[in-house]
Amino acid sequence: MYWIRGFGHNVAFATPAGFRQGVAERRMWCHRLSHLQIRLQDLLRGRVTCWALQQLNFRSLFPLAIHWHHTASKSLNCVWRQHTDHFGPDGHVTRYDLDWLVKNSYEGQKQKVIQPRILWNAEIYQQAQVPSVDFQSFLETNEGLKNFLQNFLLYGIAFVENVPPTQEHTEKLAERISLIRETIYGRMWYFTSDFSRGDTAYTKLALDRHTDTTYFQEPCGIQVFHCLKHEGTGGRTLLVDGFYAAEQVLQKVPEEFELLSQVPLKHEYIENVGECHNHMIGVGPVLNVYPWNKELYLIRYNNYDRAVINTVPYDVVHRWYTAHRTLTIELRRPENELWVKLKPGRVLFVDNWRVLHGRESFTGYRQLCGCYLTRDDVLNTARLLGLQA
Repeated sequence: MYWIRGFGHNVAFATPAGFRQGVAERRMWCHRLSHLQIRLQDLLRGRVTCWALQQLNFRSLFPLAIHWHHTASKSLNCVWRQHTDHFGPDGHVTRYDLDWLVKNSYEGQKQKVIQPRILWNAEIYQQAQVPSVDFQSFLETNEGLKNFLQNFLLYGIAFVENVPPTQEHTEKLAERISLIRETIYGRMWYFTSDFSRGDTAYTKLALDRHTDTTYFQEPCGIQVFHCLKHEGTGGRTLLVDGFYAAEQVLQKVPEEFELLSQVPLKHEYIENVGECHNHMIGVGPVLNVYPWNKELYLIRYNNYDRAVINTVPYDVVHRWYTAHRTLTIELRRPENELWVKLKPGRVLFVDNWRVLHGRESFTGYRQLCGCYLTRDDVLNTARLLGLQA
């Protein structure tokens, strides 16, 4: 039996018979249990669904006299012994599976990937031969929808083919997986190169790689593109896996990756065109990582909308520009550029938190429609279909 002191009381861990068979296994569980003891309070708050959690003064019940003992099924039983000055049941037993405790410990979370991904450059993506999904299969079958979402989650881009080239059918397609996020550009946007908005997307000019709505405090999660008509030349769409480029920076110059994930940066959008008057500001680092496992989950990169850097001291600004240049070099490597031609009937979904997009200049008349999707709803749909998201 192992005794570990915690919360001012002794906590007993009785060893199962199997633990006596291997020194290495005993040491492994000793290490895990010593860590689990540190996180016990948090675990109890998140796991126990019993009488104590329903009480308003639950926090005041700590420290409690708790006795742990092992069972043959590799679980831990917690016997609650109430203080005499607190009203409540004595001897209540809460059971925890060891696997659950280890999985939800801090060490377990540090090793867990929230979102599995396949990082890619142009060659990797082309060799993967990622299939598109047919419009009818996408709309009418869970299998088609699941295949689409699996590709999207892994690569950050996915295509649906044979979509009727109308705004209405594009909207129906988007609503299959998510609520449409209404923004200052409306619910569904439909535009040509008439410069009807104060945005370079409404021109025929080439656009460098970027992510959208960096000037939102929470950038839009997913973007949908459908080219309804193009009578002219050019206009290919550029796609770059921002996470692949960031990974190159992390491997080559880790201190610059860290700087890009720490310095808050302001992006700004000011519009005064016709009846459209907007002033949007979003603040956040270029690279956003989860603090517990250092997993990258968002890249905010847009040189068109980047504002003055006045959120850090001058000496940090100088180093930040060096780091930003390193990332830009990776993003602009020709081997990292995937060029695709959007055409009527082919709808592109882009993870705006990961994949940068751009455009080559074009001639003639070109109509596009699309929308932004709420990220939470897309991930919700994926999880309901059994995918890790």
